[in-house]
Amino acid sequence: MLKDRHLIEPGDLSVSEINEICSLAEQMTVDPISFQEVCRGKILATLFFEPSTRTRLSFEAAMLHLGGTVEGFADASYTSSTKGETLADTIRVVSSYVDVIAMRNPKEGAALLASKYSSCPIINAGDGGHSHPTQTLTDLVTIRRLLGSYEGLTVGFCGDLKFGRTVHSLTQALSRYKGNKFVFISPKELCVPDYLVKNVLEPNGVEYRTAERMEDVIGELDVLYMTRVQKERFFNEQDYIRLKDSYILDKEKMKMAKSHMIVLHPLPRVNEIAPEVDDDPRAAYFKQVKFGMYARMALISKITGCL
Repeated sequence: MLKDRHLIEPGDLSVSEINEICSLAEQMTVDPISFQEVCRGKILATLFFEPSTRTRLSFEAAMLHLGGTVEGFADASYTSSTKGETLADTIRVVSSYVDVIAMRNPKEGAALLASKYSSCPIINAGDGGHSHPTQTLTDLVTIRRLLGSYEGLTVGFCGDLKFGRTVHSLTQALSRYKGNKFVFISPKELCVPDYLVKNVLEPNGVEYRTAERMEDVIGELDVLYMTRVQKERFFNEQDYIRLKDSYILDKEKMKMAKSHMIVLHPLPRVNEIAPEVDDDPRAAYFKQVKFGMYARMALISKITGCL
């Protein structure tokens, strides 16, 4: 049962629960009208202590499409946190008003802390460079809708793999399914963190390798997951400037890829995918945005006990 559960990281969901949410999301993509009143009377709070466009609006649109209502904030500077209120107290207050909270915070572990003080379910909408479980559900729904399965795939992650919470979350999720292999494409300074290798991949016998050139591996991939180099995660601006244009996907590189390969990106895009790629039928990142709303609709309806 998912009712009244917190979702802090992808590992909080079993494989069967992930499949259940993704299957429901797919039903919603086919027949959204049948679900437009299921959360009537429920309230979602969106607490975004860090800037966001897609994730926040996706959560809000999801709840509205389910017939519920939304309150919250998109800028922490307008909240009592500027007066010194602790996160614990903010959560105690807000959870007394609503049925479910979606929270983004730049500090790793903030969502877990919030869950200890909340009287309603907490959905982690991103905590620092740690985890982003609803983006993972978005990615899984997209992969299954477009490729028919999320098993037996060769998945390439490209760009900022050190700080990219979406990469960390999706790697953990896909490693639980049979036959998936990973290729991590990045400069040495932004390589995938050791904890993923030592705690997730190697203990489970998951096949993986690293590469520094996209051109060397793109022809092997079923999924290419592009990420931006995140300026906000760097302490040294010179390092950011040096690495920000390390990988740019363009038409020439797409010619090397399989005809069925799909390109995903959690967005926002800066310049790591050239606009000319948008017209390629394998470019799936804007479809991914739409599927993300349905993934969150499915999750919200399950966590609130509406379905």
